[in-house]
Amino acid sequence: MFSGEKRREELEKKRAKLAEIRRQKEERRVALGELQKGSVDRSIRNGSRDWKDVDELVTSLVGDRGSTQYLRHGESSATVASDVYASRLPREEQSTPSLHPVDSTGGGGGLAGASKLEPTLTSVEFVFLDLVPKERVTYTKEVQTETLDIDEEPDVEPVVPLLTGTPAEVPASLATKSEDVANSHDSLVNLEPFTEEKDLTEDERGAIVMSDDFLTFFDRSTKLVERALNDKHYDFLIDYSADESGTTAEEGGSVKLACNFFDERWSKGRLVADIQWSQRYPELLLGAYGKNHAGFADPDGVVLIWNTHLLGRPEFVFHTQSEVTSAIFSPFHSNLVIGGTYSGQIVIWDTRAKSLPVLRTPLSAAGHTHPVYSMSIAGTQNAHNLITASTDGLMCSWQLDMLAQPQETLDLVYPDSHGISKNEGASVTALAFPCGETTSFWVGTEAGTIHHGNRYDRAGSKAGINPTDMYRGHTAMITGMSFHPMAGSADFTDLFLTSSVDWTVKLWKAKSTTKAAAASVQEVITPLYSFEGADDYVCDVKWSPVHPSVFGCVDASGRVDVYDLNQDVEVPISSISVGNGKSLNKLAWDKEGRKTAVGASDGYIYVYDLGDISQPKPDEWNAFQRTLTDLSR
Repeated sequence: MFSGEKRREELEKKRAKLAEIRRQKEERRVALGELQKGSVDRSIRNGSRDWKDVDELVTSLVGDRGSTQYLRHGESSATVASDVYASRLPREEQSTPSLHPVDSTGGGGGLAGASKLEPTLTSVEFVFLDLVPKERVTYTKEVQTETLDIDEEPDVEPVVPLLTGTPAEVPASLATKSEDVANSHDSLVNLEPFTEEKDLTEDERGAIVMSDDFLTFFDRSTKLVERALNDKHYDFLIDYSADESGTTAEEGGSVKLACNFFDERWSKGRLVADIQWSQRYPELLLGAYGKNHAGFADPDGVVLIWNTHLLGRPEFVFHTQSEVTSAIFSPFHSNLVIGGTYSGQIVIWDTRAKSLPVLRTPLSAAGHTHPVYSMSIAGTQNAHNLITASTDGLMCSWQLDMLAQPQETLDLVYPDSHGISKNEGASVTALAFPCGETTSFWVGTEAGTIHHGNRYDRAGSKAGINPTDMYRGHTAMITGMSFHPMAGSADFTDLFLTSSVDWTVKLWKAKSTTKAAAASVQEVITPLYSFEGADDYVCDVKWSPVHPSVFGCVDASGRVDVYDLNQDVEVPISSISVGNGKSLNKLAWDKEGRKTAVGASDGYIYVYDLGDISQPKPDEWNAFQRTLTDLSR
């Protein structure tokens, strides 16, 4: 409470000290000026005596000067000479006495008879310059805040100083301040307590817990916690809507089970119809599920987005009215998931929206009316289309932002040379585009035949199935088709694999599209090699995205086979029995080719780490070229 007086005392001391410093400085300045003035006077006096001696010497040599000189009134020539010397001094030290003409004899009389010197005048040119004055910018510093009259109350209890002694010994001002502090403390103690909030009823609590905002917040918060607990070397705060456990060694050498995905609420009683890894987020895995015949209240079709860092439950849950038969991530829109259904509808989900589709095709004859088992995105980032094919023999091209009707439709019918009526559509079960191709495609059918087709008319052939090419080799329905990826030093994009329920996997070499367009005679194309090591229906086959000679296939006996054609074309390098022996329906490789996921008919998805066998060596492409040459003989 004495801080104000103490502050004033300190300010007074500082002012006295500053005044003393100024006084001493002024004294030093005056002393220095007097010292300099005394030295100048002494130099002038010495100079006057020197000039007087010089004048006497000159007079003795040349005689007396008779001309009238301008001298200061009452001064001799020596004095004037001394003044000349003094003119060399600084301006402030020179005096300006008036000049009077004197007699040359040194008399101090008047000006009579003195001749006046006429000044010499010369012309001087003056140059006038107009200089713009320098602008001086000034401003006033102000505080840009408004003053509010608020009676601030102290946050802490004030400290009342302890006063000792008799009232006469205590200063009056101090006693008054102590009384004020005590009174303010009593006013704070006597404040009314805050009223407590009323407890919520059970109905109000239930309404909050069941609200959409609370469920969304709780779901996201618990996911973040689970991600952080599962893997520390992972950005668990990543938002997938803007756009592992211990491994168990299995039969198959270095192949290990990384994790498996299953949810009691959504996976139980459903088969896995399709799976795919995300190209944008390598830890995300899509799983499409069929109908749960035991769950009457559940939706028929479900798509779950799993995260390898969130094993207990799916990252996103999407559902629709019809069971999902195929699903893919959009390669150019990381937040979109596209699905084909058993009813023929095409649906699009958005990770930024709810679980229901944001777009869907109408149930009309303009689109598909049969199950859609295959789909693909053809094109580039700026110009792409969704291509779908169904068992009704219709292939449609869609714009992702407009599903009211297809942009293009194409009837896929068997050629007449097959002995089947031309009006009967090809029941397409597999569709594939070569890497980098957007117009030519290959389809596999329920009859076991493979056909090449064009989306548009070309020279020598019309749009649709090309009647001059017939790929024969399978004897039952085609279940999967995969073209070789464009990776490495050699181009093998004309190779593709097919799987079938005839228990085989076949390797094909696609005929050149140019030759196919120019040919007019029907040609039967046979496979390069047939892999017959499966013990049941082969449900899917996929090339490795990084290794030129490695591919994987799954069969209905619950086994995954991984082949490396550079090592052995007859026996797989790894064969794994998955789970409890249920049928495996789909297989998918991740972007780096190290992991492969397989989907089973009991709703489980298993992820395997293939280790070093999936990574190519520098000479694998040359070795694969030699292997193909041997297979062609």
